[in-house]
This record gives sequence, C-alpha cells and structure tokens, in this order.
Amino acid sequence: MQNNCIYLDNNATTKVDPEVIEVMLPYLTDYYGNPSSMHTFGGQVGKAVRTAREQLAAILGADESEIVYTSCGTEGDNAAIRAALLAQPEKRHIITTQVEHPAVLNVCKQLETQGYSVTYLSVNHQGQLDLDELEASLTGNTALVTIMYANNETGTVFPIEQIGLRVKEYGAIFHVDAVQAVGKIPLNMKTSTVDMLTLSGHKLHGPKGIGALYIRRGVRFRPFMIGGHQERGRRAGTENVPGIIALGKAAQLELLHLEDATTRERRLRDRLEQTLLTTIPDCVVNGDVTQRLPNTTNIGFKYIEGEAILLSLNKYGICASSGSACTSGSLEPSHVLRAMGLPYTTLHGSIRFSLCRYTTEAEIDQVIEVMPSIVERLRALSPFKNDDAGWLQGQSLVISH
Repeated sequence: MQNNCIYLDNNATTKVDPEVIEVMLPYLTDYYGNPSSMHTFGGQVGKAVRTAREQLAAILGADESEIVYTSCGTEGDNAAIRAALLAQPEKRHIITTQVEHPAVLNVCKQLETQGYSVTYLSVNHQGQLDLDELEASLTGNTALVTIMYANNETGTVFPIEQIGLRVKEYGAIFHVDAVQAVGKIPLNMKTSTVDMLTLSGHKLHGPKGIGALYIRRGVRFRPFMIGGHQERGRRAGTENVPGIIALGKAAQLELLHLEDATTRERRLRDRLEQTLLTTIPDCVVNGDVTQRLPNTTNIGFKYIEGEAILLSLNKYGICASSGSACTSGSLEPSHVLRAMGLPYTTLHGSIRFSLCRYTTEAEIDQVIEVMPSIVERLRALSPFKNDDAGWLQGQSLVISH
C-alpha cells in the first residue's frame, strides 16, 4: 500500500485527522453503549453525542437542535429534497443547476418521472449562475430550490445569500449542498437565508460514513427514514456513535484552523496554478478565479487526455483527479465543464488539484517539477498536437467507433 503519496485530491476525500481518530476509538471499544438507553452506561455515550452535536453546530453557526446526523452527503441531499416536497405536496416545481453533484441531479431526474417539473439553471464560462435566470424561473408553484454552495470540480462558489433572498420572496424552501464548503468558508446559519444544508464528514478530515443535515428551526421537515425516535424523530436508526464523535471533533478542529489553513492553502494553490500556467503553454484555469474555494484549482491542458495525465502523475505518487469522466470508462467529459461551454480541446485534458491543511511546500514543488515534462511528452505523442481542427476531428473519429 502506498502511504507516501502526494495527495492533492482532497475534494474527493480527506485524511482523517489523528486527533479525530484518537477521540473516536474509545467509542469503538470501551464506550459501546446505546446513547438512547436509560442506564448510566448508555447515558454517558448520549452525553458525548450531545457534546459532538454542539461542536458541529458551532462550525455552522447553528443551534445543536438544528443538526440531524446522516450517513453521508448523498443521504443528506436526498433527505432534504424529499422532505421539502413532502411538506408541500401541492407544489410540483423544483429549481437546481446543471452543475450539481449527482446526489442532487439524479434525484431531480427521477422526480421528473414522477410528475415534477425541474428547472436546471445554466452557468457561464466561469461556472457562475445568472441570478436573472433564477428570478425568471421562480413561481408560486416552486417547492424547492436546491443549489450547491461550492462546486466540487472547479471550486466556484455561488452567491448563496443573494440566491436565498430571491427564493424567500416566493415561499420556496432553500436547500444547499455545502459538502465542499464546510471547513473552507466561514458559515453562520443564524444570519443565513438557507433552510437546509448538507455536509459530509470525510470532506473535513473526519471518517467516511457520517454526515449531517442542518434544518432551520421552524422549517417543515418530513423524514424519509422511518422507525425509532432518534434525532428527534427526523432520522430513525441507531446512532453511528463513533462517527458522530469523530465528526464533532473534526468540525472543532476545522473551525480552529479555518483562517490559517485557508490562507495557507490559497497561497500554495496560487503558486501551483501560476507556475503551471507560466511554464506550460496552452493551459487555462477552469472556473471563477475570484469566487472559489481556497484549496481548489481546475486546469485544462489542451490537446491531451486527462486520464493520461493522471496515470503519469500516479507514477510519481501524485494523486489528483480529472475534470473528465474518462477514468470511469466514458469518453464524455465532465457535465460541469460541458455546462460551462468550455472548448472541447480543453475539456478532456482538465485536471483538478485540491489541497488541504496537510499539503506541504515540498509537495507543491514536486508537482511543479514534473508537470511540464508530463504534458510535453503526452503532447509529443498526440498526432493532433497544437491543432484544434485536427484534435476535434480525431476525437470525433474515436467517439464514432
């Protein structure tokens, strides 16, 4: 197993903080009681769960009673969307965007088969929304607007509060997938227009298999997980105590490190990005370079395939991800980059580098050192290098076969 890799794929998942593991382990061994039990052995576990809930609420600027634990971001998105519709059965319209995570997009597509109408808002070349298009799409029949806080591929951050003000005028519920934003952007739900917000532990140096859904007090919520009384009746099922304890500690540490970590990550990200743009011809940053996550850069390298770049990086122990779906066996590029209307010559060669507070100067130096030669070698192998027309024709031939 390769443990000494240079890991720049933090928008996919993050390393679990050692302090998180330390506080989590006792709840896998000694403190195994059910937090809902009446006896003291279970009661002490229940007390620890309440503390963790307060820690998580703090990073959101929320009240602990507004937190509902889930198994992951996907469950949180599903729960929020379905709850909003169940609470307003007379309304049959949903608004989302073309660049959402599949946990939102695929639910919306399924709901269309059940008689709901869905508006998929477009984005511009920077991946930003047109708020006038949103305004024109809102009607009295709109039950839900579900829009991500920050895009997982480009890092583009949406103007959530401005969106929320418009949504409130029409009485719709506003849900935000903030899986990529929590721990990277300061949040304060007390002053926010957001009704429900999704997060996931493994994106903020917690373990996989635990997430949460913020539900503003007073927002009508109909659960789709039915059973016992857990989570105040909003999400049945015995609590994932080790995961909850871990998520609470992870949130506490992220809040503690938020300002310093984001400043440092932004500096390292910018140095990586600017150096690659300077040393490698025919490459461009995808997304909004001003309104974006501090840890993310998505760079398109023209005339080569992202999959080939990733395989070459992997030989150096460097982990990144492709803006293209090529790694899953598809020749179609990312739905996010396609929605942005980027040139076809850039789409297939787009790579996302996403940093974290563990990323070092030396690791960035290593990527800067190897990337120019990787791109040069791959372009030399391409029969259509530096030729837009030839590249497009070649891709057309591949797809047709």
